[in-house]
Amino acid sequence: MQRFASIIRLRPEKEAEYRELHAAAWPGVLDMLATANIGNYSIYLRDGLLFSYLEYRGEDYAADTAAIAADPVTREWWARTDPCQQPVESAAEGEWWAPMEEVFHLD
Repeated sequence: MQRFASIIRLRPEKEAEYRELHAAAWPGVLDMLATANIGNYSIYLRDGLLFSYLEYRGEDYAADTAAIAADPVTREWWARTDPCQQPVESAAEGEWWAPMEEVFHLD
């Protein structure tokens, strides 16, 4: 199992919309995440920053995330959620959610 964490900014004027979307996350999006071996997925909000944590239990993360990106339902979901977000200043060119480095873990 691999753990992934990332951050992105939430546009303040879009907070209510973002919360509403995630309060009723689309079943097709959730099914695609499960199909792609992603579980224990959470998003937290504080001071305008969204923090995402997920666990990956598959064999090929790149292929599984490419399948997510190709899924029409997920693409429509992103068309609604992406306008609510803004990459952090330290994100690499073309990077949306910026990956975070794990510096401590306890099982």
